[in-house]
Amino acid sequence: MSFLTMLLGFLGFGIGIPIGIFLGFFTFVFFEPPDVKDPIIINLRDADTNYVLDVLPDVPAWMKHPDFDRIDWLNKFVSDMWPYLNKAICNIIRQSTKSIVSDYIGKFTIKSVEFKNLTLRTLPPIINGVKVNENYENGLLFEPAVRWAGNPDISLVLTLLWLPITIQLVDVQIFAAPRIILRPLLPTFPCFGSIVMSLLEKPHVDFGLKLMGVDIMAIPGLYQYIKETIEKQVARMYLWPQTLEVPVLDGSVGATKRPVGILYVKIVRALKLLKMDLLGTSDPYVKLSLSGDGLPAKRTSIKMKNLNPEWNEEFKLTVKDPESQVLQLHVYDWEKVGIHDKLGMQIVPLRLLTPHETKEFTLNLVKNTNPNDPHNKKWRGQLVVKLTFNPFKDNGEYGAEPNGVEDVSCRGFGLLMVTIQSAEDVEGKHHTNPFALITYKGEKKKTKMIMKTRNPSWNEEFQFLLEEAPVKDKIHIEVMSKRRGFSLRPQESLGYVDIDLVDVVHNGHINERYDLIKSREGVIHVDIRWNVI
Repeated sequence: MSFLTMLLGFLGFGIGIPIGIFLGFFTFVFFEPPDVKDPIIINLRDADTNYVLDVLPDVPAWMKHPDFDRIDWLNKFVSDMWPYLNKAICNIIRQSTKSIVSDYIGKFTIKSVEFKNLTLRTLPPIINGVKVNENYENGLLFEPAVRWAGNPDISLVLTLLWLPITIQLVDVQIFAAPRIILRPLLPTFPCFGSIVMSLLEKPHVDFGLKLMGVDIMAIPGLYQYIKETIEKQVARMYLWPQTLEVPVLDGSVGATKRPVGILYVKIVRALKLLKMDLLGTSDPYVKLSLSGDGLPAKRTSIKMKNLNPEWNEEFKLTVKDPESQVLQLHVYDWEKVGIHDKLGMQIVPLRLLTPHETKEFTLNLVKNTNPNDPHNKKWRGQLVVKLTFNPFKDNGEYGAEPNGVEDVSCRGFGLLMVTIQSAEDVEGKHHTNPFALITYKGEKKKTKMIMKTRNPSWNEEFQFLLEEAPVKDKIHIEVMSKRRGFSLRPQESLGYVDIDLVDVVHNGHINERYDLIKSREGVIHVDIRWNVI
């Protein structure tokens, strides 16, 4: 009898729970609660105090802050231009996602990823006000308050083996407070060299996501998890001091910032770090990077079970703008499985450094860069670093010295910068999806792949830190083509060139077009610079 009771109880539990979850899910999705009512609209002058406090976050910035200007004219302009901006933005999304998607084709049983629908439809973003900083030197700084409650139709078809899966994005809402800087100001139209953007606070992102027509965001807990994850990732990439720099004018008019020196960073030690492990210890390491350079962060070794670790490890970072860039230092607790815990972080503005002088900093670690965050009052330990900024020699010092003195460009430490600008008339036998592969002293770097073109344009820069001038070296540049998905010939060479660097060292700079070897008519356009410290 007891066995029968246990069996019936097990069957009831195993069958009842799934049926209950299934019925609860569909009740939640398809049945509207009876207490849902249309919103009541009243004038602010007729509202009481509680109502005003509820709607205060939605009040435009120009009403709350006297230094924000109302710009209805700009909203009218965006509204009239929106049909054309819609098409332009969607084309940019299609082009920018091609190279990203191509890396996943053939992996994880993914056969293809294509947009079924891609349009932002009829509702444009609204700018609730803009604040302009009139004291910013050599640039224009403004901070708009942007809100977009859109009705886009974005559908993506993901084919796994033979099964097509449709993913649809609907009802998007984005509230953001970006800082936009147009710099440097130039006497060449459009009169600024680049657009630098960052976020002053975490953005608010809300949207619906449908999988095969079913609203998966209605699943309890999933909506909040995805929303918080996206907001954290966006904040990690673009929240100040992180920046996104978009070049507007090319190097021919001097707009694109080039490295002006080397920052030597020595991670000395950390003191009294937080205890993150169960045994009362941590396994710390440090990640460091410069804001605005877009390069992967460098990291120290891991010190196991140590709250007062000593590293004494040195790193070299290339500096493009010592007046605005900051050194970002993040301390993590290493985990064998799962996400590494963040112990703390700190930033050091490079403008605090004097060229050629080493300065030691003892930094109190904080949770984030928001000075009003109460979590930053908690003790998280200290990090000791030594920094030295060495600017490059002036270009005027390149070339032969009088009286037989050795050329200064042939001595000492320096930075070799290789910019792969474009190629022309490259064609493969089986496919033409070109990318450039740069090989120097065993180190390989490559550009993005551009699909189905004989005349690719990359404009990508690569840097090599060298202990001595490469007067006897050559750099190997090869244009390759790669086919997406499975192929018996996944890659093939479209031509190559070997460039002697001695002319680069003595002249400081070359900008040439080279005929590709083993290519019928292929040509590659390369810009190479050598800077000495």
